[in-house]
Amino acid sequence: MTIKFSYGAAVLLSVLSSLVQAQEVTENDGTVTYSAAYFAEYGAVSVSDMLNRIPGIGLALEGNQVPSFGPGAGGDRGLGGEGQILINGKRLAGKANEASSQLDRISADQVNYIEIIRGTSGDLDVRNTGQLVNIVLNEELSTSNLSTELGFTRFDDGEVKPLGTVSYSGQTGQFNYLLSADVRSGYRLQESFETSLLADHSLNETRAYDRLTDQTNYRLNSNLVYQATPSDRIAFNALFSENDPSSELIRTITDYQSSPISSSIEREDMPATSDNWEFGGDYEHNFDDGGKFKLLFIVNERNNSNNRERFASSALGQEETKNLFLDTSSRYRERIVRTSYAWGVVEGQTLELGVEGAQTIQDSSLRLGLNVPGTSSPLHGGLTAIPVPNAFSEVEEMRMEGFAIHNWQINSRMSLESSLLYEVSEIEQAGDINKKRDFDFIKPKLDFRFDISRSFQLRMSAEKDVSQLSFRDFSAGVNQQDDDQDTVAGNPELEQEETWRYNINLDYRLPNDGGVLNSRFFYYDVGNSIGKIDVSPDPQNLVSTNGNVGDGKVFALYLNASIRLGFLNLPQAVVTASLNLEDAYLYDPLIGKTRTIVPFDRGGIRLGYRQDMPERNLSFGINYQEPIGGMGGTGGNRVQYDIDNVTFYNGGKLSSNLTLFAEKTGFANLTYRMEINNGLDHEFCTQRKRFNGYLRDRDLIEIENTCSANGPEFVFKVRSTF
Repeated sequence: MTIKFSYGAAVLLSVLSSLVQAQEVTENDGTVTYSAAYFAEYGAVSVSDMLNRIPGIGLALEGNQVPSFGPGAGGDRGLGGEGQILINGKRLAGKANEASSQLDRISADQVNYIEIIRGTSGDLDVRNTGQLVNIVLNEELSTSNLSTELGFTRFDDGEVKPLGTVSYSGQTGQFNYLLSADVRSGYRLQESFETSLLADHSLNETRAYDRLTDQTNYRLNSNLVYQATPSDRIAFNALFSENDPSSELIRTITDYQSSPISSSIEREDMPATSDNWEFGGDYEHNFDDGGKFKLLFIVNERNNSNNRERFASSALGQEETKNLFLDTSSRYRERIVRTSYAWGVVEGQTLELGVEGAQTIQDSSLRLGLNVPGTSSPLHGGLTAIPVPNAFSEVEEMRMEGFAIHNWQINSRMSLESSLLYEVSEIEQAGDINKKRDFDFIKPKLDFRFDISRSFQLRMSAEKDVSQLSFRDFSAGVNQQDDDQDTVAGNPELEQEETWRYNINLDYRLPNDGGVLNSRFFYYDVGNSIGKIDVSPDPQNLVSTNGNVGDGKVFALYLNASIRLGFLNLPQAVVTASLNLEDAYLYDPLIGKTRTIVPFDRGGIRLGYRQDMPERNLSFGINYQEPIGGMGGTGGNRVQYDIDNVTFYNGGKLSSNLTLFAEKTGFANLTYRMEINNGLDHEFCTQRKRFNGYLRDRDLIEIENTCSANGPEFVFKVRSTF
């Protein structure tokens, strides 16, 4: 039914879009090319400005749109061979510093053309999981550009914070470079109110929160490429970022169960530091017979330190008593090397063989002090040190992966990419707990593409995926979402999730650059799903941690449309819409029932409108998104279960949001942009139900209803290229 609907809609809209004004767009062998001339009338400043004018570009930039499975996902596993953004046909050897983060920093003046690559080929620098965006720069002998963006953000409480970016890029002979620095505010004033009800729905207490985070994010980037010879290319990229996400909290508690009703204040100071750096490089040599050798490496490090001190008093300004000290720190490091050789086996077929090795290390520590009888400790804020199991830990993974990737252009309309990866790894934990474990996995993949017509493409894939564990789960940590739980236990027995992923994708490009229609259905069969497990020392002291809970299933249908309104005589107007429907479930022995799985929700909708008016150097637009399902019950949007409580959310991957923008090129040939974020002042709400003993026993004792809001933000920017 979905396929028939998508195809029927595509045919109808292709007829309507025949009135679209033709522009300089070409399509060959599944690749759509937009020359620099296509964007000339828009006065684009950066590559991002250019991409924003391409209908359906979001489908390519968002990759396969499929979120990682389970709460224990630890991010991307190694370098891998996949990607969505190429620059001059090459990937950047980076993770945090990858190509998509550079799009605002590359000047539009440097771009020769942009390709949307829908096919897969051994000639590509990465494996194409959906669509690739390839930004091809000019080949001038000597050129340089200075791009700037300056502005400010005004927050709902009247606070104004500056923002800015400076990028210097260019080419000198065979040497290309991009240097950039930017500063952004992470300022946030969050006001929350919580109402606590007892099981009989009588009022227990209320809590009013005012949390202020005064954070500034600094980031430095550099990308250097040297074409030593026509056959040899060397590239390096580096990143450094720093922010200090310190915050302050005032919590006003009113107890309605006391007689008379009483109030108290809790004040928290939470100084914090955070920084990370990354350095990567790659070397490529092309042989005369068409073979290609590649070597990539990355080293990175991320450091975080957080300190939380809580002070109780009867009222603001009164004598305070410190009753909590909680200090956590972590250091995360990766060292990755990937090398491969690819060549043409026979006409229409290529083979790539290679190996990837990685070392991943995380050091973590936790100190807890409470105002209880005992000896005070200066390392615990002058309070009594509370022993926390598995509080100090170093986790190291050594991983080696061999891979073979075969590309077969079956004929002019069909291609098949098959790959086989074999991984062996060793995870060793030292510190409070000492343990060593070995793993090995075989990971096959098939990716078939069929061009039904020049505009209509079918993609099908099946693959085995192994998750990257979050090493934070191996040792004790903190729970930032529950005031009643200061620390959470670690689990040195945690194992990787193994997922079979099946995907069917239909993609239709309307004629005359009229837009894109896309439908995607995917199914996951998951083993070793990560969720909460019981590690309680006794029934009176319930403790849970992240662990492997069993097998799960995921079903989802994503429908997307991006249509240029040429058939309404509005060739510069584009409407975007998407509908995501998701269902994921597994049987959870901890709670004794089948439950949904985070991060898969019920789904959501997105609607957008963009209007360009080149004759007036003006653009404006609006975007709206809304999750499907309310808060609470089996029909809710997102639900998280724990050993003795359950939390319902009114949002998930998508939360209600309205954004607007207007942009105009004017005085001094500068581009002025205004944005409104969170235009509807959306309230993020949760409901937590607490139980006496195990949740599965259903002995309800408390219901907490909490809502928080940050207020709308107004952003003003001025941009230019010199």
